[in-house]
Amino acid sequence: MSGFKSSEKRRQSRLSRKVRLRKKIKGTEERPRLAIFRSSKHIYAQLIDDTSHSVICASSTCAKDFESEGSTGNVLSAKKVGETLGERAKAKGFHKVVFDKGGFRYHGRVKALADAAREAGLEF
Repeated sequence: MSGFKSSEKRRQSRLSRKVRLRKKIKGTEERPRLAIFRSSKHIYAQLIDDTSHSVICASSTCAKDFESEGSTGNVLSAKKVGETLGERAKAKGFHKVVFDKGGFRYHGRVKALADAAREAGLEF
């Protein structure tokens, strides 16, 4: 056996980590959840209030801000998404959030987005 996981097994492992993490993390009105999803081409981030099941603000590389950008699946675009989300959250009056990395490793694009959101003024 080669030791490599199939893409479906990798996806199932990530989803089980996501469910396990979601048991412990809840977003509230005062401290919403910063949820991240990463695909091979794009990265998405949103602030979610789990008590009212609503999205407070969101940012992604699919937005019109990124149409002029070349590649959207890299660290530079993830930083821009983090900065944009941090600015939008601060404009709505949110400073503290709960970080939900969605079962992804805190590495690469996920880390770049989180660091940029911190630099923009979010605390987690």
